[in-house]
Amino acid sequence: MNMKRTLFWIVGPLALVPITAALAVSANGDTPMLDTLERGMWQLRSSGNNEPTTKICLGKPESLLQIRHSGLACEQYVVRTTENSVTVSYTCKGEGQGLTTIRKESNRIVHIQSQGIRDNAPFSFSVEGRKTGTC
Repeated sequence: MNMKRTLFWIVGPLALVPITAALAVSANGDTPMLDTLERGMWQLRSSGNNEPTTKICLGKPESLLQIRHSGLACEQYVVRTTENSVTVSYTCKGEGQGLTTIRKESNRIVHIQSQGIRDNAPFSFSVEGRKTGTC
């Protein structure tokens, strides 16, 4: 075995570690689209069914990523981000997981689709979020 081939077998597999780590990027700071949303009172209206409208005071736009796991410290990973949308996968140890896509129509209107597991049961929903005022 020549020296180059020997180095590949020693270093080669280790060289993949940074690539793998780069795929698991935390959503904190990696979702610039969310920073463009206006802060204040938002109304979340369900799409396609008669669920009641929900109101939230949006201080941290990242809270829109895990509506069904609100207030829980969850590990978040950015799956895809563009200028007007973001998809994030998250896992809340012992509490469930989810996958959320937020599409921005304007700084005051978003469309959110989320699905996952909460309390050992599946959930799936679509809502339209609109800024309605101040908190």
